[in-house]
Amino acid sequence: ANCRDLIALKNSIARLPGVKKALSSLNSALNRKIFDELDTLDDVFMLIESSIVDDPPVSVREGGIIKSGYNAEVDRLRKASTAGKEWIVRFESEERERTGIKNLKVGYNKVFGYYIEVTRSYYSMVPEDYIRKQTLANCERYITGSLKEIEDEILGAEEKVVELEYQLFTQVKDQIASQVGRIKKAAACVAMTDVICSLAEAADKEGYCRPEVNEGGKIEILDGRHPVVEKSIEGGSFVPNDAFLDWDENRVLIITGPNMAGKSTYIRQVALIVLMAQVGSFVPAREARIGIVDRIFTRVGASDDLASGQSTFMVEMSEVANIIRNATKRSLLILDEVGRGTSTFDGLSIAWSVVEYISDPEKLGARTLFATHYHELTQLEGKLSGIRNYCMLAEERGEDIVFMRKVVRGGADDSYGIHVAKLAGIPYQVLERAREILEELENLSISKRGVRPKKQKAHIDGQLDLFAFSREAKVNRELVHEIKNLDIQNMTPIEALNTLYRLQHKAMDT
Repeated sequence: ANCRDLIALKNSIARLPGVKKALSSLNSALNRKIFDELDTLDDVFMLIESSIVDDPPVSVREGGIIKSGYNAEVDRLRKASTAGKEWIVRFESEERERTGIKNLKVGYNKVFGYYIEVTRSYYSMVPEDYIRKQTLANCERYITGSLKEIEDEILGAEEKVVELEYQLFTQVKDQIASQVGRIKKAAACVAMTDVICSLAEAADKEGYCRPEVNEGGKIEILDGRHPVVEKSIEGGSFVPNDAFLDWDENRVLIITGPNMAGKSTYIRQVALIVLMAQVGSFVPAREARIGIVDRIFTRVGASDDLASGQSTFMVEMSEVANIIRNATKRSLLILDEVGRGTSTFDGLSIAWSVVEYISDPEKLGARTLFATHYHELTQLEGKLSGIRNYCMLAEERGEDIVFMRKVVRGGADDSYGIHVAKLAGIPYQVLERAREILEELENLSISKRGVRPKKQKAHIDGQLDLFAFSREAKVNRELVHEIKNLDIQNMTPIEALNTLYRLQHKAMDT
């Protein structure tokens, strides 16, 4: 610490009595505890106030840091130094008058100390008692016995006072350092008061409610809002949503819906409301009952870890693995688009398996919000207990789409990817071509992400049938139908060959 740090500390301590007075009228247990523990550090304040000047220099080695009246020896040395400098001023005036040299002046440098400087035109007027010390181009410098005596007195006092001031500063600093435990405790009390005031101000200004926090397994939020996103939307147009999770029939909520409809905002706001409630804050909702969670695990966003050679999908899977290994029944899981970093059917298979695992009370059974574009996962409701489908409401109006930002029961019918591309400003020609390609892919039963599924393996009894209407089955039916309807009798040889070639390639693609 330097002297300016001590002054900053003193200025902070000066505010503590006001903080303590403000706390004195508050009766809640936490506020009373802070009031009782808050030390106003009056002795530390008085030590700094009496010893360190209000506007000290940055350096503690150049003097000018100890207040007058704090130490008698410092005061005496300063007086000696000041008196000596006043003597120098009088000496200069007296020598000008005695010698008649009008531009005679007394100067100082670290090499020669104090000296008398006379220009060339006055050399003839220099008294005999002046001792030449240095000759320059247009002047000469002299000293006298009396000047050297006062120089020793001034410089000796200045050196002594600088050293003494540093010693006194070190003593003051050590005294304060011995009280660092009290200072930290006072700082903790102020920090706690600051947090409480900030949360209270936000709750009052933004209309938050007081949540009920209990040991149960239910998380029930009515008209919940995202505390950050709602501040970025002008006009208070944020659409609130309910949420209900428990350890029974509502363990895993699968959230589907279009891009930009608000899936990620919704699942994050639930996590934030739970977090805020458990740190003691009011929450952005009309009502909230929060069954305590031990930890909140999240898998959101996508990023590469190039430094360690991990792809987006590898990072995603590492995070999911960490969640599965460390989550408990009492945890809250927020999973956003698990499996999207790889091919469609691989990603869907992983996402499906993850949902099965975390929803199983014998394996994990954690309360989970699972946002996904894999609409196939909505088939799990009714097949596995504890899974409920929800979707973000959207309305098609002609070729446009309107996001309602409302969470409702059920699964989404479409991802509306082309509609979102239109909103993003993709050119009309590109959108039209995308619609053509999408129609072709749908007709071929290829995934809407444009990824061909692998050849389906034999169905195992008891296994959930992910793809009841596989592309292979549909193409086989189409081949049989097309072969049955071929008019072989009226085909030319070349037409027959071309038809056989086309059917062979179609069969090979399955």
